[in-house]
Amino acid sequence: MLQHLSETFEYVSQHINEQPEIGIILGTGLGRLAGEIKADHIFSYADIPHFPVSTVETHSGKLICGTLGGKRVLAMQGRFHHYEGYSMQQITYPVRLMQRLGVKTLYVSNVAGAMNLSYGKGDLVLIDDHINLQIANPLTGSNWDDFGPRFPDMSEPYDQEMIHAGWRIAKEEGYRIHKGVYVAVPGPNLETRAEYRFLRTIGADLVGMSTVPEVIVAKHQGMKVFAVSIITDIGDPDKLEPVSVQEIIQIAGEAEPKLTRLVYRMIGEHNF
Repeated sequence: MLQHLSETFEYVSQHINEQPEIGIILGTGLGRLAGEIKADHIFSYADIPHFPVSTVETHSGKLICGTLGGKRVLAMQGRFHHYEGYSMQQITYPVRLMQRLGVKTLYVSNVAGAMNLSYGKGDLVLIDDHINLQIANPLTGSNWDDFGPRFPDMSEPYDQEMIHAGWRIAKEEGYRIHKGVYVAVPGPNLETRAEYRFLRTIGADLVGMSTVPEVIVAKHQGMKVFAVSIITDIGDPDKLEPVSVQEIIQIAGEAEPKLTRLVYRMIGEHNF
């Protein structure tokens, strides 16, 4: 992987003029923020050596380098998932690249289902902690000390100062906002009633199929992390209703302007 990463770094770095300081990962239906970036260069994932390619239809598969809110950013318009058949090392490969290119702070977005019944569809949730129930870990295997320690600390996976800033901005904008514990599951199927009960019992507020691998690798590399979810469905085991991908995409699209505004203000108004 180190040899591949060096080759990817050489290819990308020769096409960008300035070192990015902020990384952004945009998930399902959340690509609108990319339109706010004053792009210097847009890479197709398929053109980047050794880079995975998105197979989910709502992930456009572009790496955007440019300026947002006066800061240099590198944004992924589309991510990768274990259920697509990628290894955890492939899923987190872009985060490794971001660190090599100079990124110190990572913003992550996703859509999620809620077990916390105080949440509503379209609400934003600032992820305060997580539970990893995925079947692999991106740090499995040999550790590269240049990236980080063999046993990285995870006492604060999500930066509390950034959470505080995100909460304040959301309140100023009049958004329904929550803090919660995100649980990552393998997917790609949605959860059964019994699984929702189990996940709620172990302390999770919301559930999804991404984010945690990227966060683990970011923290391994000493990066600050801010993550926010859009709630697209409610996992009430006593009143569980069928959910379609089309409905999830629609709700995410309706809530996306709120997420775009939140992240834009955080990047523009703060130096994390």
